[in-house]
Amino acid sequence: MDISKKPTEMDISRLLKRGVAEIIIEEEMIALLRSGRKLRLKEGFDPSFPDIHLGHMVTLKKLRQFQELGHKVILIVGDWTAQIGDPSGASVTRPMLSAEQVKVNAQTYMEQFFKVVDPGQTEVRWQSEWFGKFNLSDVIRLTSRFTVAQMLAREDFSNRYSTGRPIAVTELLYPLLQAYDSVAVRADVEFGGTDQKFNLLVGRELQSAVGQRPQQVFLAPLLVGTDGTQKMSKSLGNYIGVAEPPAEMYGKVMSITDNLILDYFELVTDVSDEELDEFKCRLDDGASNPMLLKKRLAREIVTQLYDRNAAGEAEAHFTRVFQERKTPEKIKEGTASNVPLRDYLVINRLAKSRSEAKRLIEQGAVEADGAKITDVDWTFPKGTTIKVGKRGHIRST
Repeated sequence: MDISKKPTEMDISRLLKRGVAEIIIEEEMIALLRSGRKLRLKEGFDPSFPDIHLGHMVTLKKLRQFQELGHKVILIVGDWTAQIGDPSGASVTRPMLSAEQVKVNAQTYMEQFFKVVDPGQTEVRWQSEWFGKFNLSDVIRLTSRFTVAQMLAREDFSNRYSTGRPIAVTELLYPLLQAYDSVAVRADVEFGGTDQKFNLLVGRELQSAVGQRPQQVFLAPLLVGTDGTQKMSKSLGNYIGVAEPPAEMYGKVMSITDNLILDYFELVTDVSDEELDEFKCRLDDGASNPMLLKKRLAREIVTQLYDRNAAGEAEAHFTRVFQERKTPEKIKEGTASNVPLRDYLVINRLAKSRSEAKRLIEQGAVEADGAKITDVDWTFPKGTTIKVGKRGHIRST
């Protein structure tokens, strides 16, 4: 039996209290940790999209804490289900991908994953290792272990069924496939956000059904995005990516609403509980300017994902550009300066589309050498510095 580092009661409290929404079953989880057995910690990801954000970091930081006690992370790449996607076209979050697209996305994802999690204590597994061998009889045997009533216990399925909205059979299969991943790797603990609770519990049931010890379920809170209302998500555009340039990351952290400051400190930094209590008292009493705490938060996050020097440079950039309203010392060089302004913004990724570029220009969000430009067809000479709202500066070459 592999033996992990014997945790102290303080270690266990740190693991199971901070940054935790729910543990199923907590008493069993504590007993496993006290046993000294090296645990297999399952974390799966859907490679439909390549990037991860601070919302994912909530779970990743927790995995790293378990690794520091000698436990192993089993990272499952959902390459098989990503190639199925959602054939009905009802889900934009499950696009059908080619095997090559999956590999490219997975590589990018893992590079970012290992900015937080120790690669030396991680075992990477691909779903196709087991599902690539599945035939129709295997699928039927898997579905026979669950009832339609069990699937309809999931809130979104139940809501759609009760209102007469369609539910594809494919969608019902996904929780079963994710559950089988737990069986394939013999997971001791599976990690996920609170929105994954149903799927993780299906994994427990399937493991019990095949004679394995049921995994513990470790649910992390959902980090609210920069809009201050909805969970952080790339599709909603309210995310802070872990691979974004330090200055951009710092600026996005500074844009969060004041009521999220403490949550971000608790969930994605290593600031001590004692300091967190102090921050809360200072905010409640009005004794601290939220801007100063956000600067501390931004420094902590950039330092974790890059280093202290990068955090210092990002802070200096923020102060110069956003507080002092000065042009940044370093400006990215753009291309194609002989095209209309609307096209220039799209080519240089300062706008997602020509229609968005048109809107930004006509709303007065675009400046050229400090002067607002509202003509979408305006052309400009080389050396012109273009500024688009808070998205940054670029100099034409």
